[in-house]
Amino acid sequence: MSKLGKKVGIHTIENAEGNWTICRECQGRGKKSQRLSKKIRLQYQTALENFEKSKNSGVPPTRPKAHLNVCTNCDGSGLIPSEHPTTIDKENYPHIAIIGAGIGGVALAVACLHRGIPFTLYERDTNFDARSQGYGLTLQQASKAIEGFGIFSLEEKVISTRHLVHTPEGKVIGEWGIRKWIPSDTKTAPKRTNIHIARQYLRSALLKQLGKNNVVQWGHQLIDFTESEDQSISLNFEVNGEIKNAKADLVVGADGIRSTVRKLLIGDEVTPLRYLGCIVILGICPLNAFETTDTSLLDSATVFQTANGNERIYMMPYTEDSIMWQLSFPMSEDDAKILSLQGPKALKEEACRRTQWHAPIPQILSATLEAQISGYPVYDRELLRPELLAKNKLATLIGDAAHPMSPFKGQGANQALLDALSLAHGIVRGCRPLSNWRDAGIRVSVLTEFESEMLTRSATKVKGSAEAAEFLHSEIVLYKGDEPRGRCLKNK
Repeated sequence: MSKLGKKVGIHTIENAEGNWTICRECQGRGKKSQRLSKKIRLQYQTALENFEKSKNSGVPPTRPKAHLNVCTNCDGSGLIPSEHPTTIDKENYPHIAIIGAGIGGVALAVACLHRGIPFTLYERDTNFDARSQGYGLTLQQASKAIEGFGIFSLEEKVISTRHLVHTPEGKVIGEWGIRKWIPSDTKTAPKRTNIHIARQYLRSALLKQLGKNNVVQWGHQLIDFTESEDQSISLNFEVNGEIKNAKADLVVGADGIRSTVRKLLIGDEVTPLRYLGCIVILGICPLNAFETTDTSLLDSATVFQTANGNERIYMMPYTEDSIMWQLSFPMSEDDAKILSLQGPKALKEEACRRTQWHAPIPQILSATLEAQISGYPVYDRELLRPELLAKNKLATLIGDAAHPMSPFKGQGANQALLDALSLAHGIVRGCRPLSNWRDAGIRVSVLTEFESEMLTRSATKVKGSAEAAEFLHSEIVLYKGDEPRGRCLKNK
């Protein structure tokens, strides 16, 4: 929730409720088009006239695009503070059925709420704490984008300023980050930082934005959905052993890598889960749970990884007084499934056996409680082709349901947040008053453009994450250089 006195653009929030509404100056985009100069307009006009005089021979001139500037009215968030909650516009906007209350689904609900888009959020879990929702995540591109959800501060965040790569003996073979490249006496803050935060804290912060009147429909397992004669969608859920029906104008699957919505839309056989050849074991450990003589790596601002060409462990601040670790190594799919099913005790034993390396790695793993350990085989899926989604006029996917990827680039949550914001922007733009979107159809008005942007943007992240699953467990990771390991591929 936003705090009293928080300044956004030219506005200062004077209510503690954190109500937001769309910025009318930029129509919620956070950016405004800068008018093209007269010189550029004349150049294009002249080139177009010459092209037409030549009877369209050669290459037609490209229409110049206006430069986008950050909107100063909302400081780029697309939102401005409001004394009252935004009125839900049921007359102009479609009603969205969001399936899945993970980070992507809740983010979409929040983006819809602040923009007056009607929605209902469904989740198969019975409550917020029904199961583990992951460990920590790193906000990269989305560190600025979260302002588009009305979140302008994250109290539990930890910012890293140094990243190290070690051999198992503790030799540093790579270092980068603010502390290495920017002098300590520099007063100017960097434009981009990596923000580390517990996944459940971010999810909770998003849920709080929904307030008391927009609760999640917990315990709703989607069974199927069908298009009705009135161009709406009829959804069937299993709730407490009974079938419950609901209506919507658009279904958005935000239900993860094993998405029910995706299965209903295109089937599992078209783009099945693709095993990436390795297993991940994760844990969280309080800093006061162990003793070590080397505390330089545990200053809550350092991320470090250690690798030997097969096993690789990555450690990052989870909170100011705890650390999260992620161990990964190659393993057959069958063995990875067996190990993950054996539970935390077996996972911890395997992790400790493989990482008798430099301090404080053995100490951290040994001190991690079994209750804070989990593991799973790593999967993604083949990139979605737009035509697969285009078959359904009234449904789409976001987040892992659309483009699952390995965890090794830290992009899953970032892309889900960007998806949610992009779709909300698309609905505001494509379903504005007098747009006649009901006649044209929501796929033509919103989904085609949204999916094209989403799939193009996320494709490089899916590919890069899959490549990382391979090179982080090879000799490439031992390349000596002060840069992220992914860049080593370009230097070899």
